[in-house]
Amino acid sequence: MPSSSVPGPVRHVLILGGTTEARRLAATLAAEPGLRVTSSLAGRVAAPRLPAGEVRIGGFGGPEGLARWLRAHAVDVLIDATHPFAGTISFSAARAAATAHVPLLALRRPGWVAGPGDVWHPVASLAEAAAALPGLGGRVFLTTGRMGLAHFAHLTDLWFLVRSVDAPEPPHPPRMTTVLDRGPFTLDGERELLRAHRIDVLVTKDSGAAATAPKLTAAREAGVPVVVVQRPPVPEGVPVAAGPAEAADWVRSLLG
Repeated sequence: MPSSSVPGPVRHVLILGGTTEARRLAATLAAEPGLRVTSSLAGRVAAPRLPAGEVRIGGFGGPEGLARWLRAHAVDVLIDATHPFAGTISFSAARAAATAHVPLLALRRPGWVAGPGDVWHPVASLAEAAAALPGLGGRVFLTTGRMGLAHFAHLTDLWFLVRSVDAPEPPHPPRMTTVLDRGPFTLDGERELLRAHRIDVLVTKDSGAAATAPKLTAAREAGVPVVVVQRPPVPEGVPVAAGPAEAADWVRSLLG
């Protein structure tokens, strides 16, 4: 007689984040038999790049709301693949996972490391970055995104080149030119931006992304100092994967 097999239960993986690594992980897991993959995007970008699998957009209503969502949708594994600076959602995810008794993994790309010739000024926050600028230069290439521009709005004597995916809204620096663009960026393009706008100081977050790293090389070549905002820590006790392949292996080992 022909043999028959009963398929196992479908296991549900929720991925938080719209990062490149989150999309790669979603594509990998969505191709796995027996896995249902849902990606949750914050909705801060007008036209996000949608990942494979199911997609939801918007917040959960804090850790309690996320915990309810985990239970209501029978989530077996939670992956925090948000941007390294999305600290609030990361701590909400840790609390929600503990409340709902769902395993949690943080997917974090490695941070940048200064090399020979780099002139980096590490700071702990955007407020500290703004405080450091007056002594470093007068024409600032600000690549920290549109959400934190209020920290620089009082610097009326400095000129800013601001790059973001969507147009920024006030409050922001009064002397500002905006470039709407999305990575990956090329080294030649970054060199030209620094040259054309006579940039003498760069401000960036330590996102660690290869797609946005060419600006650091361009700054090193031009002798431009870089103010680097350090990323917040991952919540205590949460395991960390450095890339999508490692995170996928963790999910496979956990779910069998």
